[in-house]
Amino acid sequence: MFSFKDVDKSMLLKLVALHVLVIVVSNALVSIPVEIFGVKLTWAAFTFPLVVLATDLTVRLLGKEIARSTITAAYPLAIIGSILVVLAEGAPTSVALRIGFASATAYAVGTMLDVYVFQHIREKMTDNWWLAPAVSTVAANVIDTYAFFAVAFHNSANEYMSANWMEVAGSQVIIKIAVGLIVFLPAYGVLLRHLKNKVEG
Repeated sequence: MFSFKDVDKSMLLKLVALHVLVIVVSNALVSIPVEIFGVKLTWAAFTFPLVVLATDLTVRLLGKEIARSTITAAYPLAIIGSILVVLAEGAPTSVALRIGFASATAYAVGTMLDVYVFQHIREKMTDNWWLAPAVSTVAANVIDTYAFFAVAFHNSANEYMSANWMEVAGSQVIIKIAVGLIVFLPAYGVLLRHLKNKVEG
């Protein structure tokens, strides 16, 4: 595993940029509701799990300190980026501030928890490469999703989301976990092997 000193600033900046990009895109999509087989969702359910994948790979290959540094650096940028994208969609300033703060804070809490859970399970059960990212995906998505929707939409001006945020959050959690386990967990395994071979080669 790398030490903090082995990670140059350009790599850290790329990780931060990736996190902020996914968060901003997810915020652009979170206000677009969609129903699939009668289940209320937003399109962000299909993009945000990328952050969890990136966080788990960072912990695995570079260590938990690098992952925490990435999250800490991305947090204020995520607030600013989220506010700007919501403003660009035509939302009032008060709504944009609320969603931006909710999104970035939920991201920080969820991914910091992800780092802890991932590392703890990995240290206890090193033989099963899939167990740590699977459990951390579930934990991070539950915390992040409910934290975000509660802060962003409880008693908000968005009548649809204010009335349905609990249902949307519950559906979103299920879909995000399903997407994470079905799509991103195998992707994690493939990327892990590829990156380890690249580093070791």
